[in-house]
Amino acid sequence: MSQPSWFEIPAESDFSLANLPFGVISHAGLAQPHPAVAIGNHALDLSIFADAGGFSKLSEIQPHLNVFKQETLNGFAALGRPFHRKVREYLRSLFLEGTPYPDLLRDNQKLRRDSLIPLAKVSNRLPIQIGDYTDFYAGKNHAYNVGVLFRGPANALQPNYTNLPVAYHGRASSVVISGTPIRRPWGQILDADKNPTYQPCKRLDIELELGVLMCKSNIMGSPVPIARAEDHIFGYVLMNDWSARDIQAWEYVPLGPFNSKNFGTTISAWVVLADALEPFRTEGIKNDTQLQSYLQPLTSRDAFDINLEVDIRENQNVSTVTKTNAKNLLWSFPQMVAHHTVAGCPLNVGDLFGSGTISGTEPGSQGSLLEVTEGGKTPVKLSSGAERVFLADGDEITIRGWSEKDGTRVGFGSCTGQILEAWKTGYEQ
Repeated sequence: MSQPSWFEIPAESDFSLANLPFGVISHAGLAQPHPAVAIGNHALDLSIFADAGGFSKLSEIQPHLNVFKQETLNGFAALGRPFHRKVREYLRSLFLEGTPYPDLLRDNQKLRRDSLIPLAKVSNRLPIQIGDYTDFYAGKNHAYNVGVLFRGPANALQPNYTNLPVAYHGRASSVVISGTPIRRPWGQILDADKNPTYQPCKRLDIELELGVLMCKSNIMGSPVPIARAEDHIFGYVLMNDWSARDIQAWEYVPLGPFNSKNFGTTISAWVVLADALEPFRTEGIKNDTQLQSYLQPLTSRDAFDINLEVDIRENQNVSTVTKTNAKNLLWSFPQMVAHHTVAGCPLNVGDLFGSGTISGTEPGSQGSLLEVTEGGKTPVKLSSGAERVFLADGDEITIRGWSEKDGTRVGFGSCTGQILEAWKTGYEQ
């Protein structure tokens, strides 16, 4: 059950006392962006809070207070999960109705006024500097649905699919924060006669994913065993890995997607720490393949029960086109860490992994329009009466995600991006 707080937190808020996600904000009078936590309709500015002695009762963090002056969460993330846990638990204690430290925030009117900023008055920045980005393909239902479209039911999944977590390396420089517009890309597309032409993408799609951020590196040549993989996980974000399906169809053989994926990936602004999701562990999709020892899971409850929804907003009309759950993954994030490093690849603090598109098995639970429309053959109807096969210019996509149990809600906020029309000539005007 959720614990009462002296601070007003709306019951429907994603940013409950059980959550306290971390992000990077800027607001009026701020010289530079710096870390904050979200609680209810406010953000606690951790730089202002630290300067006023807010962490005076947490001795372990004293030598590291400079991390709250930085413009990203990389410094805080690098402190490791034990530190993340202590800081989050300490901040939770300050907001409890029976806080043991009432003078630090509850009864300190000036500090409350200075450090608790309404979310409506802050701007979010990319929470972490992302050095590398790897997109996995762990959504088995999505992989099967797409495989059926292109290869038929008998060969829907490639022979390696249940033996190892399939992935490709994405482009970190085009990972952007929620609210950043995405411009329709140009690329090589096959025309009706199967000849390549250079034109704007016509089959622009979404990919509903969960992202995970790393907080610990490993030495090059030294794999991370699955038993220690959780130590490398900082927290989770919602993710939309936009996809240009027609560009992808021509370019992806034999090495996989390239320009069809590198034009934009959107993540949510607030990082839900790994510990905040622990109460929502559940079983993912069962894998009946005998796995190699380095991929054998330590527990069957290695997925998370996170409700996921996708809205399309066109003009003032909003239509929910997808409702699914993050447990629809074949591979867990610890398995992804173990496989990513098994050949000796070094991970770094701030690296981003994408889960791959998350789809359920029922109609309306697919995580991409490619699936929803059966490859473009069956348009989806929107609330306005309009139809979509793929995204139109001006469409705004919002992904929402939250977990809820015994009156406790832990959510991600939103992951939003609006499609801008392509440049007229393919180049900036």
